[in-house]
Amino acid sequence: MDFVGTALADVTMPQISPLAGEPIDRADAERLAGVLKALADPARLRLLSLIQSAPEGEACVCDLTAPLGLSQPTVSHHLRILTEAGLLEREKRGVWAFYRIVPSAIGTIADLLTPPRKRATKKAPR
Repeated sequence: MDFVGTALADVTMPQISPLAGEPIDRADAERLAGVLKALADPARLRLLSLIQSAPEGEACVCDLTAPLGLSQPTVSHHLRILTEAGLLEREKRGVWAFYRIVPSAIGTIADLLTPPRKRATKKAPR
């Protein structure tokens, strides 16, 4: 098995949320914007949903073209964008590539976009 792709840690997400009450520096803003740009496409959001809901939590391009109604090259392009953004992990098995979500990446983005007061409330035991 050959794992390909970028983990979100490799993308180096900002350590400070743009909602933390402190200014975010330009480099951090650009890194976060790049990941958000990858998410800001209806086909890519559907891909994440389809992959997450797949029985094994992973899917091959061949499993994703029909539900999206897009050609294989177009689906592959969207998957590459999501992989480069660190949101997906790609595993090559023979001639097929299987994709799975990087849970820590999605969690990091959620934390960065959740205002600190909401984060504290969300994690507090009830």
